[in-house]
Amino acid sequence: MRTNLVMGLIAIGQFLAIGPVLAHHAFAAEFDATQPVKLEGTIAKMEWISPHSWLHLDVQKPDGTVERWMIEGGPPNALFRRGFTQESLPIGIEIIVEGFRARDGSLRANGRDITFADGSRPFVGSFGTGTP
Repeated sequence: MRTNLVMGLIAIGQFLAIGPVLAHHAFAAEFDATQPVKLEGTIAKMEWISPHSWLHLDVQKPDGTVERWMIEGGPPNALFRRGFTQESLPIGIEIIVEGFRARDGSLRANGRDITFADGSRPFVGSFGTGTP
């Protein structure tokens, strides 16, 4: 009886651990290192959520239509340690983002560098994730 209880608790624990494991993915599982992107646009929104921050960028296409790209950045805590604050990426400023496109072809990318109007280029990606 005691063995069955212990085995049941272990099974439940493993089942509950699946969600967090799937939430944090490897770079290669979601992004393609052979598809670099360089996007110039306007910041529409910045999400400081773990395990990765997300920058929403409005990119104007040559025909005048606007695409909203989601750019994955490093963890919010890592960005704060690099000097980023919510004031560093205000809505409406124009930036250039370099990174790698999502494998599924969606308007998502893993960001590596941002270029601000003054030419500064801070690293916004995640270290140690298998990114190129």
